[in-house]
Amino acid sequence: MISILQTALELGLIGSLTVLALFLSYTMLNVCDLSTDGCFTLGAAVGAVVAIAGHPYLSLPAAMCAGVLSGFVTAVLQTKMGIDSLLSGIIVNTGLYSINIAVMGGSSLLNMNKTETVFTALKDALSETAFAGAHKTVVALAAVTLVIVFLALFLRTKLGLAIRATGDNPDMVRSSSINPAFTTIVGLCVSNAFTALSGCLLAQSQKSVSIDIGSGMVTIALASLLIGRAFAPRGGIPIRAVGAVVGAVVFRFVYAVALRFNMPAFMLKLVSSVIVIIAIAGPYLKSRYPELHRRMTHGKEAR
Repeated sequence: MISILQTALELGLIGSLTVLALFLSYTMLNVCDLSTDGCFTLGAAVGAVVAIAGHPYLSLPAAMCAGVLSGFVTAVLQTKMGIDSLLSGIIVNTGLYSINIAVMGGSSLLNMNKTETVFTALKDALSETAFAGAHKTVVALAAVTLVIVFLALFLRTKLGLAIRATGDNPDMVRSSSINPAFTTIVGLCVSNAFTALSGCLLAQSQKSVSIDIGSGMVTIALASLLIGRAFAPRGGIPIRAVGAVVGAVVFRFVYAVALRFNMPAFMLKLVSSVIVIIAIAGPYLKSRYPELHRRMTHGKEAR
């Protein structure tokens, strides 16, 4: 059970960076970015290639820059070319498949067993301390903390407030002499940078990258985000962001428990879908419960 909790915590923290990306794009900016899967793989591929070249620390900003480019293309398609936001994400996600293969040198798999990563570097540094076996958790926790602090500070700036206002009411933003296209571009660039960072850390944690490493990440991140709302339905940006992280850890724990009970790997996608349905429909059914209970009570009295 302890190993399950530790694995869920590590993967949950790494995946929560993608959840925080959706927290910015979906919750704040009100844009459902379907390029998440491809952007996640892009970050993993770029980070792996740079790390294999002997630059494990440089791999993190390199992956984030790649994510910024992905977000920029997605945002330009929907703001400058009149393409629907959902379709823009699908187009970019499709194109990124070929780009990711090209980044990986024409291969669908990269092996990093003999590559130094940020995790192996910290493992050596903590080898004689109490955190010797928790180096992955320490790295992931540090990254998540920095991203939460950045979001808390960034969304309080004029540009951050403009991004939040764009998600709430773009017409009002436009009437206030703020360009909603610019705020959308900035918001998607930042959110995709977080997604790519998440992919980079997962690749270095697993010591390998496959072309389908990001498959289903948008579903997982969305489910984690909705679960997180149950833990922090109200409050400021930091509290809601922490709730999103908790949601990611809880989701990964459910995954780990499913694997523990020898559930076939192909069933995990169905588990993800069921969790999303529960997370979305749960609050609605809960709000409808008093009316349903009243109808059932009146029906019994009529009899």
